[in-house]
Amino acid sequence: MFKRIWAYLKALFSTTAENAMDPKIEIEAAINQAKKQDQELRNQAAKVVAHRTQLESQIERAADDAGEAREMTKQALLKAEEAKAAGDPAAEEKWTQAAQSMAMKLQASENNLASLTEQYKLAQTQAEQAKDAVQANAMKLQELSAKRMELLGQLEQAKMQEAVNEAVQTMTSSMSDSGPSLDQVEDKIERRKAEAMAKAELHEATPEGAEAELRSAINVAQADAKLEELKAELGITPAASTPAPAEETPLAEGEGTQTG
Repeated sequence: MFKRIWAYLKALFSTTAENAMDPKIEIEAAINQAKKQDQELRNQAAKVVAHRTQLESQIERAADDAGEAREMTKQALLKAEEAKAAGDPAAEEKWTQAAQSMAMKLQASENNLASLTEQYKLAQTQAEQAKDAVQANAMKLQELSAKRMELLGQLEQAKMQEAVNEAVQTMTSSMSDSGPSLDQVEDKIERRKAEAMAKAELHEATPEGAEAELRSAINVAQADAKLEELKAELGITPAASTPAPAEETPLAEGEGTQTG
C-alpha cells in the first residue's frame, strides 16, 4: 500500500512540475544542453586529431632514427672490413661489436617505426570519424536552433491566442453578469402586471369593490345631471332629431282621384 501511495505521489508531483515548467525555459535548456554536448564532442575530436598529429611527428623522428641507425651500422661494418683487410684483429673486433650494437638500435628503431605506423593508420581513421561526428552534430545543432525559433514562434502564437481567449471570456462574463437581461426584465414586468390585474379582479369581487363601483356610477349620474342643469341655464337645448321623410308609394296605372 505504501509503494502504491508513493508511486501516486511521485506521478502527481511529476505532472504538477511538468505543468509548472515554462516551455520557453525548457526550449532554452534543451538548446544549452545540445551546445554543451557539441562542445564536449569537439574537445574529444580535437584530442583524437591531435593524437594523429603527434603520431606524425613521432613517425618522422622514428624514421630519422632508423635511417641514422642504418647508416651507422653500415659504417661500422665497413670499418670492420677495413680492419680485417689491414690485419688488425682488435680493430676488427671493435667495429664488429659496434656494428652489432648499431644493428640492434636499427632493429628497435624499425620496430618502433612500424608500431607508430600502425597506430597512425588507426589514428587517421579515428580522426576522420571524429570530424564526421563533429560535422553531423553541428548539422543537428543547426536543426535544433531552427526548431528552437519555430517553437518559440509557436509559443508566442499560443500565448497570444490564450490572451485573446481570456479577454473574450472576460468580456462575455462581464456582459452576462453586469445586469439582468431584457428577457428577465420583460418577465418581471409581466409578472407585476399580472399581479396587479389579479388584485384588481379580487378587489371587485369583494363588498368594498362593489361599493366603490356603485359610488363611481352615482358620481357619473350626478355629473350628467349637473351638465343638463347648466345647459338649461344657458338655453342650450339638445338638437331635435328630424324625422326622415316618408317614401311616396307610386300609384298603380288606372288609379286616380275620383271627383263626385
